[in-house]
Amino acid sequence: MNDPDEYRMAFEMAPVGLVIAKRRAIVDCNQQLCEIFMTSKESLLGRSFQVLYPTVEEFERLGARIAPILNAKGRYADSRIMKRATGQVFWCHVTGKALDRNDPHAAGIWSFEDISAQRPVTEHHLTGREREVAAHLLEGKTSKTIGKELGISHRTVELYRARLMRKFHAHSTPDLIQRMLSS
Repeated sequence: MNDPDEYRMAFEMAPVGLVIAKRRAIVDCNQQLCEIFMTSKESLLGRSFQVLYPTVEEFERLGARIAPILNAKGRYADSRIMKRATGQVFWCHVTGKALDRNDPHAAGIWSFEDISAQRPVTEHHLTGREREVAAHLLEGKTSKTIGKELGISHRTVELYRARLMRKFHAHSTPDLIQRMLSS
């Protein structure tokens, strides 16, 4: 596959949303990304990734958290709540690779996969931090691991877990996970 047209076709026909980014702005994207976010390519090109996040705070917090991981490993992946152009929020699995680990936000390629069929968004009105903790809990991570990854203490994670348990009327962590998956 040396033909640039073949590479372009592979980019456009990928089964996941793909983005080429510079400084957290969308330089190019494929049609699958537009379908996931229910928007057009023209409305995304040149825009900040912030338009895909539920809040500016989540965009900024994730950007700050992602940078050192991209710097150390060159790649990053998580599942998070994103926002369609219609305003609807949904669960999305996001994976990215920095082209320069020393300047992780300079340029990269990102994939987006809509996982809302497996993990519907609840109507429990969670805060951004509660959504982050919930995403890590659904991955089976401990409070200590979640705390390290989010840059907060494990006790703070336990406070968020307790808030989630109250909101979901759960009696244990396994019950909470089951309720989050089924709501």
